[in-house]
Amino acid sequence: MEVVFFKVFATIFGLLIGSFLNVLIHRIPIGENFVIDRSRCPKCQTLIKWYENLPVISYVFLLGKCRNCKVAISPRYPIVELITGAAAYFLFPKVLSYSYIAASLLYFSIFSALLVHFFIDLKHKILPDGINIYLGVCFFVLAVTRYHYTHWLIGGAIGFLFPLGVTYLFYLLRNQVGLGGGDIKLFGVLGLYLGPIGIIHNILFSCILGSLVGLPLILFKIIDRKTAVPFGPFIIVISIFQIYFPELFHRFVSLIF
Repeated sequence: MEVVFFKVFATIFGLLIGSFLNVLIHRIPIGENFVIDRSRCPKCQTLIKWYENLPVISYVFLLGKCRNCKVAISPRYPIVELITGAAAYFLFPKVLSYSYIAASLLYFSIFSALLVHFFIDLKHKILPDGINIYLGVCFFVLAVTRYHYTHWLIGGAIGFLFPLGVTYLFYLLRNQVGLGGGDIKLFGVLGLYLGPIGIIHNILFSCILGSLVGLPLILFKIIDRKTAVPFGPFIIVISIFQIYFPELFHRFVSLIF
Protein backbone atom coordinates (compact mmCIF):
# COMPACT_ATOMS: atom_id res chain seq x y z
CA MET A 1 0.00 0.00 0.00
CA GLU A 2 2.85 2.36 0.81
CA VAL A 3 4.45 1.73 -2.60
CA VAL A 4 1.12 2.45 -4.34
CA PHE A 5 0.87 5.79 -2.53
CA PHE A 6 4.38 6.76 -3.60
CA LYS A 7 3.70 5.66 -7.18
CA VAL A 8 0.67 7.96 -7.30
CA PHE A 9 2.81 10.76 -5.89
CA ALA A 10 5.49 9.95 -8.51
CA THR A 11 2.87 10.18 -11.26
CA ILE A 12 1.76 13.65 -10.12
CA PHE A 13 5.41 14.65 -9.90
CA GLY A 14 5.93 13.33 -13.44
CA LEU A 15 2.98 15.35 -14.77
CA LEU A 16 4.42 18.53 -13.25
CA ILE A 17 7.86 17.77 -14.69
CA GLY A 18 6.18 17.17 -18.05
CA SER A 19 4.75 20.69 -17.88
CA PHE A 20 8.29 22.03 -17.34
CA LEU A 21 9.61 19.89 -20.21
CA ASN A 22 7.09 21.60 -22.47
CA VAL A 23 8.62 24.92 -21.45
CA LEU A 24 12.08 23.59 -22.40
CA ILE A 25 10.83 22.23 -25.73
CA HIS A 26 9.30 25.59 -26.63
CA ARG A 27 11.97 27.97 -25.31
CA ILE A 28 15.37 26.32 -25.78
CA PRO A 29 15.30 26.40 -29.62
CA ILE A 30 14.33 30.10 -29.69
CA GLY A 31 16.75 31.12 -26.95
CA GLU A 32 14.19 32.26 -24.38
CA ASN A 33 14.82 32.12 -20.63
CA PHE A 34 13.12 29.01 -19.24
CA VAL A 35 13.73 29.72 -15.54
CA ILE A 36 12.47 33.26 -14.77
CA ASP A 37 10.01 34.27 -17.50
CA ARG A 38 6.38 33.35 -16.94
CA SER A 39 4.44 31.33 -19.50
CA ARG A 40 2.61 33.27 -22.20
CA CYS A 41 0.43 32.43 -25.15
CA PRO A 42 2.86 32.38 -28.12
CA LYS A 43 0.22 34.08 -30.29
CA CYS A 44 -1.26 36.93 -28.20
CA GLN A 45 1.40 36.99 -25.43
CA THR A 46 -1.25 36.88 -22.68
CA LEU A 47 0.21 35.68 -19.38
CA ILE A 48 -1.01 32.21 -18.48
CA LYS A 49 -2.45 32.03 -14.97
CA TRP A 50 -1.39 29.20 -12.65
CA TYR A 51 -4.75 27.45 -12.87
CA GLU A 52 -4.50 27.52 -16.67
CA ASN A 53 -1.17 25.75 -16.47
CA LEU A 54 -2.19 22.57 -14.64
CA PRO A 55 -0.90 19.49 -16.48
CA VAL A 56 -3.51 17.92 -18.80
CA ILE A 57 -6.47 19.27 -16.75
CA SER A 58 -6.11 22.84 -18.00
CA TYR A 59 -5.83 21.69 -21.62
CA VAL A 60 -9.10 19.77 -21.26
CA PHE A 61 -10.99 22.62 -19.55
CA LEU A 62 -9.69 25.20 -22.03
CA LEU A 63 -10.77 22.86 -24.87
CA GLY A 64 -7.27 23.06 -26.29
CA LYS A 65 -7.47 26.80 -26.95
CA CYS A 66 -5.99 30.00 -25.50
CA ARG A 67 -8.45 31.68 -23.09
CA ASN A 68 -7.83 35.10 -24.69
CA CYS A 69 -7.24 34.73 -28.44
CA LYS A 70 -8.74 31.23 -28.89
CA VAL A 71 -5.77 30.02 -30.92
CA ALA A 72 -5.35 26.25 -30.76
CA ILE A 73 -2.87 24.90 -28.20
CA SER A 74 -0.64 22.16 -29.55
CA PRO A 75 -1.69 18.66 -28.41
CA ARG A 76 2.01 18.12 -27.77
CA TYR A 77 1.52 19.72 -24.33
CA PRO A 78 -0.78 17.07 -22.80
CA ILE A 79 1.03 14.31 -24.72
CA VAL A 80 4.39 15.21 -23.15
CA GLU A 81 2.78 15.54 -19.71
CA LEU A 82 1.06 12.15 -19.96
CA ILE A 83 4.20 10.42 -21.23
CA THR A 84 6.27 11.92 -18.42
CA GLY A 85 3.67 11.03 -15.80
CA ALA A 86 3.57 7.43 -17.04
CA ALA A 87 7.38 7.25 -17.06
CA ALA A 88 7.54 8.47 -13.45
CA TYR A 89 4.99 5.84 -12.43
CA PHE A 90 6.74 2.90 -14.10
CA LEU A 91 10.26 3.97 -13.14
CA PHE A 92 9.45 4.38 -9.45
CA PRO A 93 11.17 1.48 -7.64
CA LYS A 94 9.30 -1.33 -5.92
CA VAL A 95 11.87 -1.28 -3.12
CA LEU A 96 11.86 1.94 -1.07
CA SER A 97 15.51 2.67 -0.37
CA TYR A 98 17.71 5.70 -0.99
CA SER A 99 19.86 3.90 -3.56
CA TYR A 100 16.89 2.61 -5.58
CA ILE A 101 15.10 5.96 -5.49
CA ALA A 102 18.30 7.80 -6.53
CA ALA A 103 18.78 5.40 -9.46
CA SER A 104 15.11 5.83 -10.42
CA LEU A 105 15.44 9.62 -10.43
CA LEU A 106 18.56 9.44 -12.57
CA TYR A 107 16.87 7.21 -15.15
CA PHE A 108 13.80 9.43 -15.06
CA SER A 109 15.93 12.53 -15.72
CA ILE A 110 17.60 10.76 -18.66
CA PHE A 111 14.20 9.83 -20.08
CA SER A 112 13.05 13.44 -19.66
CA ALA A 113 16.11 14.78 -21.50
CA LEU A 114 15.60 12.29 -24.34
CA LEU A 115 11.94 13.32 -24.58
CA VAL A 116 12.88 17.00 -24.86
CA HIS A 117 15.47 16.10 -27.51
CA PHE A 118 12.85 14.10 -29.43
CA PHE A 119 10.31 16.91 -29.75
CA ILE A 120 12.84 19.69 -30.35
CA ASP A 121 14.47 17.75 -33.18
CA LEU A 122 11.10 16.79 -34.61
CA LYS A 123 10.12 20.45 -35.01
CA HIS A 124 13.39 22.39 -35.30
CA LYS A 125 15.78 19.70 -36.61
CA ILE A 126 18.35 20.42 -33.90
CA LEU A 127 19.67 18.54 -30.88
CA PRO A 128 20.88 21.25 -28.45
CA ASP A 129 24.40 20.88 -27.05
CA GLY A 130 23.22 21.61 -23.50
CA ILE A 131 20.97 18.55 -23.46
CA ASN A 132 23.68 16.37 -25.01
CA ILE A 133 26.11 17.53 -22.30
CA TYR A 134 23.57 16.76 -19.58
CA LEU A 135 22.98 13.29 -21.02
CA GLY A 136 26.73 12.77 -21.29
CA VAL A 137 27.21 13.52 -17.59
CA CYS A 138 24.36 11.18 -16.57
CA PHE A 139 25.55 8.34 -18.80
CA PHE A 140 29.13 8.79 -17.63
CA VAL A 141 28.07 8.53 -13.97
CA LEU A 142 26.13 5.34 -14.69
CA ALA A 143 28.86 3.85 -16.87
CA VAL A 144 31.81 4.38 -14.52
CA THR A 145 29.88 2.91 -11.58
CA ARG A 146 28.67 -0.16 -13.48
CA TYR A 147 31.10 -1.08 -16.25
CA HIS A 148 34.80 -1.58 -16.93
CA TYR A 149 36.42 1.51 -18.42
CA THR A 150 36.82 -0.21 -21.81
CA HIS A 151 33.01 -0.42 -22.07
CA TRP A 152 32.34 3.31 -21.91
CA LEU A 153 35.64 4.42 -23.47
CA ILE A 154 35.36 2.26 -26.61
CA GLY A 155 31.59 2.72 -26.77
CA GLY A 156 31.87 6.49 -26.65
CA ALA A 157 34.68 6.48 -29.23
CA ILE A 158 32.69 4.33 -31.66
CA GLY A 159 29.54 6.36 -31.08
CA PHE A 160 31.29 9.62 -31.90
CA LEU A 161 33.99 8.71 -34.41
CA PHE A 162 32.12 6.25 -36.65
CA PRO A 163 29.17 8.59 -37.48
CA LEU A 164 31.64 11.48 -37.81
CA GLY A 165 33.75 9.50 -40.27
CA VAL A 166 30.74 8.43 -42.33
CA THR A 167 29.41 12.00 -42.39
CA TYR A 168 32.79 13.35 -43.50
CA LEU A 169 33.06 10.71 -46.24
CA PHE A 170 29.53 11.52 -47.41
CA TYR A 171 30.47 15.20 -47.54
CA LEU A 172 33.55 14.46 -49.65
CA LEU A 173 31.56 12.32 -52.10
CA ARG A 174 28.32 14.32 -52.31
CA ASN A 175 29.32 17.75 -50.97
CA GLN A 176 26.39 17.46 -48.52
CA VAL A 177 26.21 17.07 -44.76
CA GLY A 178 24.48 13.74 -44.18
CA LEU A 179 24.25 13.79 -40.38
CA GLY A 180 24.02 16.79 -38.08
CA GLY A 181 26.51 17.55 -35.33
CA GLY A 182 23.86 17.03 -32.67
CA ASP A 183 23.18 13.50 -33.93
CA ILE A 184 26.88 12.65 -33.85
CA LYS A 185 27.22 13.96 -30.29
CA LEU A 186 24.11 12.04 -29.21
CA PHE A 187 25.60 8.83 -30.61
CA GLY A 188 28.76 9.62 -28.68
CA VAL A 189 27.10 10.12 -25.29
CA LEU A 190 24.88 7.06 -25.80
CA GLY A 191 28.00 5.02 -26.52
CA LEU A 192 29.25 5.74 -22.99
CA TYR A 193 26.34 3.80 -21.53
CA LEU A 194 25.51 1.31 -24.28
CA GLY A 195 29.10 0.24 -24.89
CA PRO A 196 30.64 -0.92 -28.20
CA ILE A 197 28.05 -3.54 -29.17
CA GLY A 198 25.12 -1.51 -27.89
CA ILE A 199 26.01 1.63 -29.85
CA ILE A 200 26.61 -0.39 -33.02
CA HIS A 201 23.12 -1.83 -32.58
CA ASN A 202 21.74 1.68 -32.07
CA ILE A 203 23.41 3.02 -35.21
CA LEU A 204 22.19 0.04 -37.25
CA PHE A 205 18.60 -0.04 -36.04
CA SER A 206 18.10 3.73 -36.02
CA CYS A 207 19.16 3.75 -39.69
CA ILE A 208 16.72 0.89 -40.42
CA LEU A 209 13.92 2.65 -38.55
CA GLY A 210 14.68 5.89 -40.38
CA SER A 211 14.44 4.06 -43.72
CA LEU A 212 11.19 2.34 -42.76
CA VAL A 213 9.65 5.72 -41.96
CA GLY A 214 11.34 7.82 -44.66
CA LEU A 215 10.87 5.59 -47.71
CA PRO A 216 7.05 5.43 -47.51
CA LEU A 217 6.95 9.21 -47.04
CA ILE A 218 8.96 9.59 -50.24
CA LEU A 219 6.96 6.90 -52.05
CA PHE A 220 3.66 8.61 -51.28
CA LYS A 221 5.20 12.01 -52.12
CA ILE A 222 4.64 13.43 -48.64
CA ILE A 223 8.27 14.52 -48.77
CA ASP A 224 10.87 14.41 -51.56
CA ARG A 225 14.43 13.11 -51.55
CA LYS A 226 15.83 16.57 -50.76
CA THR A 227 13.65 17.10 -47.68
CA ALA A 228 15.70 17.10 -44.48
CA VAL A 229 14.27 14.53 -42.07
CA PRO A 230 15.32 14.81 -38.39
CA PHE A 231 17.29 11.70 -37.46
CA GLY A 232 17.41 12.26 -33.70
CA PRO A 233 13.94 10.79 -33.01
CA PHE A 234 15.02 7.46 -34.55
CA ILE A 235 18.18 7.36 -32.41
CA ILE A 236 16.11 8.18 -29.33
CA VAL A 237 13.38 5.58 -29.94
CA ILE A 238 15.97 2.80 -30.30
CA SER A 239 17.94 4.03 -27.27
CA ILE A 240 14.80 4.05 -25.09
CA PHE A 241 14.23 0.37 -25.90
CA GLN A 242 17.89 -0.38 -25.17
CA ILE A 243 17.95 1.50 -21.85
CA TYR A 244 14.49 0.85 -20.44
CA PHE A 245 13.50 -2.44 -22.10
CA PRO A 246 16.87 -4.21 -22.45
CA GLU A 247 15.52 -7.77 -22.26
CA LEU A 248 12.91 -7.06 -24.94
CA PHE A 249 15.56 -5.44 -27.13
CA HIS A 250 17.98 -8.34 -26.70
CA ARG A 251 15.26 -10.86 -27.61
CA PHE A 252 14.49 -8.83 -30.72
CA VAL A 253 18.17 -8.73 -31.71
CA SER A 254 18.55 -12.47 -31.10
CA LEU A 255 15.72 -13.12 -33.58
CA ILE A 256 17.64 -11.26 -36.29
CA PHE A 257 21.25 -12.32 -35.66
